[in-house]
Amino acid sequence: MPIIEGSIKRARLNKVQRERNIAQSSAYRTEVKKFRKAVEAGSDNLQELYVNASSALDRAVSKGLIAKNKAARDKSRLAALLK
Repeated sequence: MPIIEGSIKRARLNKVQRERNIAQSSAYRTEVKKFRKAVEAGSDNLQELYVNASSALDRAVSKGLIAKNKAARDKSRLAALLK
């Protein structure tokens, strides 16, 4: 456990930020999984799910959770599945 006041605060902030990052990462992964499962099932609302997944990827990039190129690669793969 840190002794210095600044270190204590940093440890506390790291915990909060980690929890937030985990929740946001989980949210974007869930959207992508929903789209992939809908493609496999041959669902009707694929376009809507694709838009949601694409938006979730963009949000993850803006929050620094994933790299821009990874998001572009994933969106490209999802678009290929949509066709």
